Amino acid sequence: MIVIGADTHKGSHALAAVDVGTGKVRGHRGVKADDAGHLAAVRWARGLDNDRVWAIEDCRHVSRRLEQALLSAGERVVRVPPNRMGVSRKGEREAGKSDEIDALAVARAVVKDGVEQFPVAFLDERAMEIRLLADHRGDLVAERTRTVNRLRWHLLELCPELEASLKRGALNRTRVLARVDRRLHKLPAGARVQIAREQLAQLRSLNRRIDRLHGDLATLVTAYLPKLLAEQGCGVLTAAILIGHTAGNERFHSEAAFGRQTGTAPIPCSSGKQTQHRLNRGGDRQLNHALHIIAVTRARHDPATKEYLARKAAEGKTTKGALRSLKRHLARRFYRLLAEPPADQLQAGIDNTITEDESALTLRSQRATEQITSAPAPMLCIT
Repeated sequence: MIVIGADTHKGSHALAAVDVGTGKVRGHRGVKADDAGHLAAVRWARGLDNDRVWAIEDCRHVSRRLEQALLSAGERVVRVPPNRMGVSRKGEREAGKSDEIDALAVARAVVKDGVEQFPVAFLDERAMEIRLLADHRGDLVAERTRTVNRLRWHLLELCPELEASLKRGALNRTRVLARVDRRLHKLPAGARVQIAREQLAQLRSLNRRIDRLHGDLATLVTAYLPKLLAEQGCGVLTAAILIGHTAGNERFHSEAAFGRQTGTAPIPCSSGKQTQHRLNRGGDRQLNHALHIIAVTRARHDPATKEYLARKAAEGKTTKGALRSLKRHLARRFYRLLAEPPADQLQAGIDNTITEDESALTLRSQRATEQITSAPAPMLCIT
């Protein structure tokens, strides 16, 4: 068996094949990042070994096309976080950095830790749509924050008392923007006033776009997995992060692997008679952030969660340690929820089953009332 590491770039990909049993390098190859290059990569890999796994550095925007081409060709693909590749490269005897060295580091990271330790690549187009919209909304929110900061600096020069009266997040509301605009109209014309009014117009546009994206995400998440929204502390944006960054629950072989991906798997740091665990800073930090939001919300408002945290505190855990235990518990809970099929597909399957049952009943009724003189037709197979 071989592992083929791929260091992906916008215009080209570097490949390195390593034998799992011996660690010997079986070959290097560079291909272009297009359909012809992807086909050449598959042909090259099939000529090396029949039993192979592709290990792709998880740089989603530049590795997605290669990953999709490999999955379409029936290849087995795992995703390797960039930090795992960096750790593997530090252990190499050969100094320096190149695309070939990086591809070899990706492959050896998988050989060292085992293929089963890495999440399998899985293409979930609907989850990707939710992630893209959530990321785009995040970019717009960041741009709005920058614009608000610039506007407040101008207001500090133009109307210090008005700027002091604006609370945090006030400029996200339409009524406050209108009040500031009316105040700016009363000031003498000048460059600073002109810039401030243009920034107000930009904020109005950003607010509308952010609200529209929130509505789109609510629609998509409700159609995909409405049970997430029924969980206390899990709103539309948090559910969008869970769906988008999980990217298909099928790629995790167990809830422990999902816990590792979310950064909630405890790391032992025991010595002698002292047994304890420390904070895990690995995994997908966005998934960890989503679980943290849910945990903090439940810790404030859910009586059962308060009892759980009190029980952990009685066991000797610190406040942060009890919260980490809660996040690990939530990772198990949401792993099971994310494993359920999308709601609309489930409903479509139920509707199809009902339609097939009705058709079968109609057919049996017709056959009971008619005199059959020829050989009977095959019965419907209802699944």
